Amino acid sequence: MITFFLVGLTVHVVFFLSIFDIYFTSPLVHGMPPHATPLAPPASRLVLVVADGLRADSLFTLLPNGSSRAPYLRLCDRREGLLGCVSHTRLHLHWPFVCVYSGWKENPVEFDSVFNESRHTWCWGSPDILPMFSKGASGDHVYTHTYPAEEEDFASTDASRLDSWVFTQVKSFFESAKINHSLRETLLEDQNIFFLHLLGIDTNGHAHRPMSQQYLDNIGLVDSSVAGLVSIIEDFFGYDGRTAYVFTSDHGMTNWGSHGAGHPSETLTPLVVWGAGVQNAHRVTEPQPYDDGYLQDWKLEQLRRVDVNQADIATLMASLIGVPIPVNSVGVLPLLYLNNSNQFKAESMYTNAIQILEQFKVKMIQKKDTTLSFLFTPYHSFYSSVSHQIVLCQSLISHALEGLVYYHTYDRFFLGCSVVLGFVGWTSYLSTIDFSANIDISKVRQLKLDDIRRSYFFVSS
Repeated sequence: MITFFLVGLTVHVVFFLSIFDIYFTSPLVHGMPPHATPLAPPASRLVLVVADGLRADSLFTLLPNGSSRAPYLRLCDRREGLLGCVSHTRLHLHWPFVCVYSGWKENPVEFDSVFNESRHTWCWGSPDILPMFSKGASGDHVYTHTYPAEEEDFASTDASRLDSWVFTQVKSFFESAKINHSLRETLLEDQNIFFLHLLGIDTNGHAHRPMSQQYLDNIGLVDSSVAGLVSIIEDFFGYDGRTAYVFTSDHGMTNWGSHGAGHPSETLTPLVVWGAGVQNAHRVTEPQPYDDGYLQDWKLEQLRRVDVNQADIATLMASLIGVPIPVNSVGVLPLLYLNNSNQFKAESMYTNAIQILEQFKVKMIQKKDTTLSFLFTPYHSFYSSVSHQIVLCQSLISHALEGLVYYHTYDRFFLGCSVVLGFVGWTSYLSTIDFSANIDISKVRQLKLDDIRRSYFFVSS
C-alpha cells in the first residue's frame, strides 16, 4: 500500500507540475539580432504614460452634463494627434510565466523592451513594476525612480497620491536638468524615453471599485497632470516639435474591481497618441466597421477609430524614435498612426516583418532540435502563404531587374543625343568647306580609270 501510495502521489505531482510546464512557460526566444528602420525618425524623444487599471469607457464616457472628466486626453480632434480609442489586451494575468516561481518583484525571464533599445530611459512609478525593465536591460541606461513599497496600500482611502508623487518627481527632474549641465546634455540626445507608470487608478479600482468617486476623480487628476507634463516637457525642449506622446493602460477591470477573466471591461484600454510623427485625427462621414457601440456611447463616432493590439504599441514607439524593434516583440506596426512618407512606412514594415521572422526561425529551429524527426510537423499555415510570398518576391525581383536596366541604360539617351549632335555638327562643318578649289580634276579622272581596270582584272581572273 505504501508503494502504491508513493507511486500515485508521484504521478499526481508530475501531472500538477505539467500544467505549469505547458501553460506557464515563457514564450520568449533569444538569439535574434535587432533590426531598426534605416531612415531618420520623426521624433527625437518619446513620453509614455501608462495609467494602470484604466478602462477605456471610464476615460471616454461623458458626464451627464455633457462634459468630460478627462478633457485634455479626450480632445483628440485638436489636430495634433490620433485617437486610437482602444488597445486590445490579452487576458491580464500579470505575466504568470514570470511570477509562478519567484513572485512579483523579480523577473527571471530575460526579455527585450523598447526601453532597453533606447539610448536612455527614465522611469517613475511602482517599485513592483519598474525594476523588471531595469533588470532586463543590457547596460545601465534605464534609470528607475520608485516610491516606497509600503505606499501601495490597497486599503487606503485614496491612492491617487501615488500618481501625484510621479508627476511631482518628473517636474522636479526637469527643473534640476535646467541647472545640471551634464543631465541637460543627456536629455537633449535623440532616442530617449520618459516612462510614467501610474498605479493610483488601479489601486483605487481594487479598493473602491471602478464606479467609485475615488477611481473617477483619479482619472481627472491624471488628465490635468498629463496636460501639465506636456507643458513642462515642451518648455524644456524649446517647443521643437520633436516629442511624441503615448497615453494608454495595461488593462481595465470589472465593475467589482478584478481583472483576468477576459471581459471587455478588462481587455479594452484607452490609447491616445499625439506629437511628432503622429497622424492627425480625421473626421469620417461614413459608419466605421466597429459594431461594439462604444463610439456612439462616447460621442466619438465622427472621428476615425484605429484599434490596435497592445503589443503593437512597442513597435509604434520604436518606429517613432528610430530605435530597433524589441527582438521579443510580436506587435505589428499600425501604419495609420504614422505621419510620414510612404518610403518610411515601407521601410518600417519591412523591418517589422524581418524582426518577427527572426523569432519564427529561432523558435522553429529550437522545436525541430528537441523533437524526433519523424514527429516534427512544420507549421503549414505559414508555408501555405508561400505562394503569396513568391508573388511579392517576383514583383520585387521584377522591379529590381527593371532598376538594373534603368541604371545600365541611364546614360544611353545622353550619349545618343551627343552622337547625333556630333554627326550633325560634323556634317554642317563639312558643308561649309569648298573642296573643288583644292582638287585636280585630271587626277580624279585618272584614279577612277585605275579603279575600273583593277575591278575588270579581278572579275576576269
